Amino acid sequence: MAKKHISFTLNRQNIDVLVEPRELLIHVIREQLQKTGSHIGCETSHCGACTLDLNGQSVKACTVLAVQAEGGEVLTVEGLLQNDKLHPLQEAFMQEHGLQCGFCTPGMLMRAYRFLQENPQPTEAEIRSGMAGNLCRCTGYQNIIKAVQTAAKNMASA
Repeated sequence: MAKKHISFTLNRQNIDVLVEPRELLIHVIREQLQKTGSHIGCETSHCGACTLDLNGQSVKACTVLAVQAEGGEVLTVEGLLQNDKLHPLQEAFMQEHGLQCGFCTPGMLMRAYRFLQENPQPTEAEIRSGMAGNLCRCTGYQNIIKAVQTAAKNMASA
């Protein structure tokens, strides 16, 4: 198959890249663009380790073709950092011990980022439901939930 030239915004920077039509977005971001924060876990959309933001929606990049990002806006965990300052979510995950091995953390952060854009003052039940598509095998989720609650409070008061 012939490669296709696509352009999109990645973490607020314009990107032009040559991709195969069947190439997955997660592979282009990690292998060609060297943004390795998003992880490849199950490659079936079950775990959520590859979650990123595409055009204002949480997506599991292991099920999105790179060509689908054409003209779009992609935000990865690397894009949360602004002016060398951690995002309130990143701060809250550290403060509340919302990570252990760290493998799921980028996907958790990106899902929580979009979730809090959609629901800035969630209840605990809403957080649990909103984060249900991302799996963690280490933490038991309680500290992740606390981290999202803390981030929501901190972002509301900022």
